[in-house]
Amino acid sequence: MENQFEKVAMKVSFVSIVANLILSAFKLFAGIFAHSGAMISDAVHSASDVFSTFVVIVGIKIASKASDKEHPYGHERMECVAAIILATILCITGLGIGSSAAATIVSGKYNELAIPGRLALVAALCSILVKEAMFWYTKIHAKRIDSSALMADAWHHRSDALSSIGAIIGIAGARLGYPVMDAAASLVICLFIIKAAYEIFQDAIDKMVDKACDDATEEGLKQCALGHKGVIGIDLLRTRVFGNKIYVDLEICTDGSKSLWETHAIAQDVHDSIEKSFPKVKHIMVHVNPVEE
Repeated sequence: MENQFEKVAMKVSFVSIVANLILSAFKLFAGIFAHSGAMISDAVHSASDVFSTFVVIVGIKIASKASDKEHPYGHERMECVAAIILATILCITGLGIGSSAAATIVSGKYNELAIPGRLALVAALCSILVKEAMFWYTKIHAKRIDSSALMADAWHHRSDALSSIGAIIGIAGARLGYPVMDAAASLVICLFIIKAAYEIFQDAIDKMVDKACDDATEEGLKQCALGHKGVIGIDLLRTRVFGNKIYVDLEICTDGSKSLWETHAIAQDVHDSIEKSFPKVKHIMVHVNPVEE
């Protein structure tokens, strides 16, 4: 399972790096020859995504390492660290786009900007299509393996697509005689990017501070335990999210007149059943409380 997790993540990351390198080269070419500063900035944005993907690769590589003496619970939280780094990069990107747009609006020097050529429009349209496709490709696989770092990288693709939308609006507006449209669109895009960065950051933090899993999962765990013969009730259920895994502490009630061997067998059955039925549960500790049946 862990090898499959790493294999999928590496494949998606490799596709992302190749796509970003080709796209950024094309946008840089279009920006230079079509005299579009917005497209050159967009090319730099795409190139920065390559660095972000390397952050994802490092985070997932470390998170996939087996438990060791210094880290007996594993390394899953390192993926959350990668997601936090990406969220920070995403936020800085959004603020950079917003501040640049605000400076352009405040300066009022719209007429000094060169009118971009049609090649810049073609490059912006290609960027939107490619980056939106990369967003969905990465998001689907991120959900498949429950990777917060890959999900953060997916939203980085979406931020690039939004940036290109701003570029295409600005380029079209400049060609129509309204260069201020570029800056106005960029300000709106800035807000969307910062919102996505906040959500990625919040999700990563939740996975690092031992937050309990959702109510539906906890109810499923209870019903799974209660469905076993010999389990009379449940005294305690605690869950904590650890990276993309879940740790469970469970106290079950069994007939106090049963032998230690019998109650241990019941607890072992509950333990094995939950780990089999809930793949995200990395470990469950089952404690037995004796009661009068």
